[in-house]
Amino acid sequence: MATATTYGARAHARAQEGSRTEAMPVVPAGAWPAPPCEAGHLVWAETVAGGNYTHRVLARGTELRLTDLRGDACAHMLLYAADRPWERLNVADTVKVQWNAYLGEGQLLLSDQGRVLASLVADTSGRHDTLCGTSTLVRNTQRYGDGTPQSASPAGRELFKLAAAKNGLEPRDLPPSLSFFQGVEVRDDGSLDFTGSAGPGGSVTLRAEQDVTVLLANVPHPADPRTEYVSTPLEVLAWRAAATAPGDPLWEATPEGRRAFLNTAEFLAARGIA
Repeated sequence: MATATTYGARAHARAQEGSRTEAMPVVPAGAWPAPPCEAGHLVWAETVAGGNYTHRVLARGTELRLTDLRGDACAHMLLYAADRPWERLNVADTVKVQWNAYLGEGQLLLSDQGRVLASLVADTSGRHDTLCGTSTLVRNTQRYGDGTPQSASPAGRELFKLAAAKNGLEPRDLPPSLSFFQGVEVRDDGSLDFTGSAGPGGSVTLRAEQDVTVLLANVPHPADPRTEYVSTPLEVLAWRAAATAPGDPLWEATPEGRRAFLNTAEFLAARGIA
């Protein structure tokens, strides 16, 4: 189809309506071919290409499932309270308060206000990281020759800047991130051992315990020893559910977690939300 004229370009663009590619958002999300659960209405359905990013505001109680489709995705994540971006994921507190540097089912993602932003309700991968953060422009330029967002080897922080800007945030609003699907373990001497991926099909499911803004960058882990830039598609699905309530095993699992949930519930109650 000729696109040399405005009419030809318009006709070409309109002809793409309804097309599907491997990596793209599906709108409406309900058109996704395989809903993740019978009860949940999909509110977000997207496949994020390697070296790309996405973002979304999710309502309290929404469940978000990330899936490493081919075994080489690495989902770097930042979370913010949706209407209070100064309250954001604090990876150090997430580790310190729960006495655990390794993410997995039952762990909570905490803000520096001692409140729960999200909880990890399911995990089939077990290869995650709270220690290294994401890749940077300088590091990617050294390793791959470029780290800019438009390059073949974009850095995670550069992609986070773009996602942040689309949510009214600035580079100074980017704290250290955590990542899913590429693991790191601490050796006895304090050095880090990159454990890589658990393989294709691993997934994690998170539950938003407040209204949250989610930023995701799907880029290689900074400790990945491979000389080439390897990053494969990440599936993102979210559906309506309910926030964790008192009596839920996740709420009652530890004294530290119970206090974080109570802090969250008290804050939301004062605002008339819960």
